[in-house]
Amino acid sequence: MIAKYPPIWARWDVPVIVNLAGDTVGEFAEMAAMLDEVQGVAGVELNVSCPNVEAGGMFFGCDPGLAAEVTAAVRAATTLPVIVKLTPNVTDVAAVARAVADAGADALSLINTLLGLAIDVRRRRPVLGNVTGGLSGPAVKPVALRMVYQVAAAVDVPIIGLGGITGLDDALEFLMAGASAVQVGTATFADLGMVTRIIDDLAAWLAREGLTSVREIVGVANAGRGARGAE
Repeated sequence: MIAKYPPIWARWDVPVIVNLAGDTVGEFAEMAAMLDEVQGVAGVELNVSCPNVEAGGMFFGCDPGLAAEVTAAVRAATTLPVIVKLTPNVTDVAAVARAVADAGADALSLINTLLGLAIDVRRRRPVLGNVTGGLSGPAVKPVALRMVYQVAAAVDVPIIGLGGITGLDDALEFLMAGASAVQVGTATFADLGMVTRIIDDLAAWLAREGLTSVREIVGVANAGRGARGAE
């Protein structure tokens, strides 16, 4: 992968952030070290929703201590910006956010998918071979928005909001809740032009509102934070 893709990414006009998934703290750190100073890679995003085989299969992101441990290991292994992607499948997402921020995360992204289940009523068995799977798309947006709002009031690092964004208004909600940027995932499966259209629509909206930068609306709806701006 390192030999094949980075030379291609280096020719792009946009930064490339590589999402890392591993079974152990050591795997995360090793992958981050391999990508350090590789031309074409602008940063790494840690998928801490992966199970930690060294801790009996517990997901890294479900425990503040484990999430902080993998964050600190990656931070020590690379000079690249480190983004930690948080799972929503926790009771206190703000506690995990504070732990990884204290451990050296440069930014946070949230949320990852919600854990869901579907059953085939004819077969009377779960649809997925792994029984449960990740739920994404518009259905998760209220949960994602709530968690971005909570985390923005709890940490001082930039936040990337995601979960069910399908247009300008969705993106604006995340920004006003405290996200400094947004990601669009599931919607692009149905509409490859979604991302560029949101960018254009956001620029037009800012102009109509008499605003010069998206920083002016980041966190404006978050009573616990107020507008903090995008770092």
